[in-house]
Amino acid sequence: KSDSDTYSCDIGDAQSRAKLVVQEPPLLFKQELRNEEAKEGKQVRLTCELSKPGTPVKWMKGGTVLCASEKYELRQQGTVAELIIRDVKAADA
Repeated sequence: KSDSDTYSCDIGDAQSRAKLVVQEPPLLFKQELRNEEAKEGKQVRLTCELSKPGTPVKWMKGGTVLCASEKYELRQQGTVAELIIRDVKAADA
């Protein structure tokens, strides 16, 4: 995308110009989240895979954005994003 710009070729008395527009492919889930079941007190891992590495991911529970804490671990490597929930309780469902 950063290569989008106007380019020119100059031969002194004449110039030719062209505009380059680079279109990014749409961001998609290559693998979506799957439903999980876990026993109370255990840990659960939710994983999804994206079509583009390094894409910012926001994890949410209902309408609340989750932040890294003792309860939640947020990982992202390449195209894979993971949320680890420790010591799950019924309220985590």
